[in-house]
Amino acid sequence: MKFKAFLTDNGVALLEKRFIPALDKMGRVCHLYLTRDHAMFLHNLLNGDGVQSIAQFRKESLFDDYRISSQNDDRIAFLVDLGLLHRALRSSVNISIEGAAGAAATSNRLQIRLVKKQAPNSRQPMPFLTFETKGYKSAVIQDVPISKPLSRADVMELQSALDMAQDLPQTLVQIPDLLQLQNFVDRLKQVGDLLNVSITQYGDLHLQVSTTLTTVGSEFRKLRVLGVQVEAPAGDQVLSAQSRREVALQKGEALSVHVSMKHFTKTLHCHLTKPDCAFYGIAPQGSCLTVIFQFFIPGTRQTDKSISLHCRLPVLDTGSS
Repeated sequence: MKFKAFLTDNGVALLEKRFIPALDKMGRVCHLYLTRDHAMFLHNLLNGDGVQSIAQFRKESLFDDYRISSQNDDRIAFLVDLGLLHRALRSSVNISIEGAAGAAATSNRLQIRLVKKQAPNSRQPMPFLTFETKGYKSAVIQDVPISKPLSRADVMELQSALDMAQDLPQTLVQIPDLLQLQNFVDRLKQVGDLLNVSITQYGDLHLQVSTTLTTVGSEFRKLRVLGVQVEAPAGDQVLSAQSRREVALQKGEALSVHVSMKHFTKTLHCHLTKPDCAFYGIAPQGSCLTVIFQFFIPGTRQTDKSISLHCRLPVLDTGSS
């Protein structure tokens, strides 16, 4: 199998400044999955533990002169340490900037490729993701160790899990300000480790933490809704937030799940990717909580379909209380 490409300036900015720092907060190690048309960073798709995150890029949004081949329909997947990847990328960028002052622009492009090398103290060649760039007076090669590429069966399992993770909840509500939400959740997590999330088809989001002594939470009302939406019942504004939530659940116009506060907090770190919108939704039968981040083409309100990011949080308790 072979993979080689040049990172574009836009690709470097997306990965180094935004996505890799955010994804590293989700989990240090993830799968990097490369296909003919896309590069994807995937957390926890092959196990049921922790938050699943799927960051997907069309090859043109990251790379130039993209070349990939394998006997598995030109698909390659392996595990990579995001901290090591970020360090190698950042260092390569610094060398490239140094070279830009004294070399032609075409000579300091950042190349990334899949190689096998004999590692120190090892008798077997090991796989690496290699970054190569040229400074003014030197060329620098940095090797990021990776796992052995996945077998055909494992790649098929990864692709199947990826396909299943694309299913969207029937109702999504938009959060207008992620940083405001993060500040609120930072206070909530001082109370307890289990977060109750309820979403109504009226566009209301309820976040609540309960202990034996107290219940603390907040209601975000009349949010923008994508998907299934119904009119709020007349007179609901005179009800308490708790009563509105209970009525919506009884009428089948809301879903409620419990998730780990730690998991929920992790997804809020995705604000580092600088999304333009964020949506929350609960899958049918309350199977998971989904967070979808939307990115616009710069200078417009049109969705940038070359980039996508969403997370799925496992449910700890499917009770509706």
